[in-house]
Amino acid sequence: MRIGISVCSAYPEGDARTSARYMVQRARAARDADLDSLFVGDHHVTARPYFQNSPILGRLLAEWNNKPAGALYLLPLWNPVLLAEQIGTLSAIMSGRFILQCALGGERLQSEGMGVDFSKRKGMFEESLTILKALLSGETVSSDGYWSIKEAKISPVPDQAVEIWIGSQASAAINRTARMADGWLATPSIGLEEAAKQLNVYRQSCAEFGREPTAVAIRRDIYIGSTSQEAETLKQKVLAKGYRGFPPEALLAGSVNQIADELRAFADLGYTDIVVRNISADQREAISTIERLAEVKEQLGL
Repeated sequence: MRIGISVCSAYPEGDARTSARYMVQRARAARDADLDSLFVGDHHVTARPYFQNSPILGRLLAEWNNKPAGALYLLPLWNPVLLAEQIGTLSAIMSGRFILQCALGGERLQSEGMGVDFSKRKGMFEESLTILKALLSGETVSSDGYWSIKEAKISPVPDQAVEIWIGSQASAAINRTARMADGWLATPSIGLEEAAKQLNVYRQSCAEFGREPTAVAIRRDIYIGSTSQEAETLKQKVLAKGYRGFPPEALLAGSVNQIADELRAFADLGYTDIVVRNISADQREAISTIERLAEVKEQLGL
């Protein structure tokens, strides 16, 4: 099992430079904790400050190492040629392999704010991913579908194959993931029992298409306290505020020993990658959680 991190890109109103510095510090802490991958997310037309993925990832890569890194992109919101060019550039400035996480995007207001017809996003997603794969392989692409593209080609082309993970939850979407992607990223809002059920759907879909996934990943929002009581107190506090609408079983909060046991349970199911995201917005608590992940890895023998 591999443990990576998705560095939170959303911050409260205030000094944007301070918030950006916090992201850099978290990436540096993840490197020092020897985490296995580094990611950032993707949102647009947001009600609160949100650092955009391609430029901020470029900055975080300066703190990273030769392990994989990447970003989530909501494909219907991106011109696929522009996105392929950005991935090509990011691949050229990093030492490791680029992992493209992608998803549909389920927020109508976000799509409308970006000028995208929300009802067409499934077709746009598939067309975009098909175009991206071709461009990232060095092919010349023309298309007269959702995007009118004539003889497009990108440079630089990544010198290592870009690994593609699709985030999905519904059975039809998981089936599409098995058909179109190298790996699957399970939704962060489910507990262990539902994670087992969805993994079974994914395995069946992979068998249907004769695919062997490179990664079976899930994101876990996490807090590691100095004691289990401290961690539970924080968990109850954020749940009382309606944390992202998540149920209690979707959040991992505990001591190093407890978190190691909970991650081991996902590994036993067959998940190969756990991508963590800090529950706490407090920088001291976020950094201490990342640092304690080194102890978790040690307990798991990773």
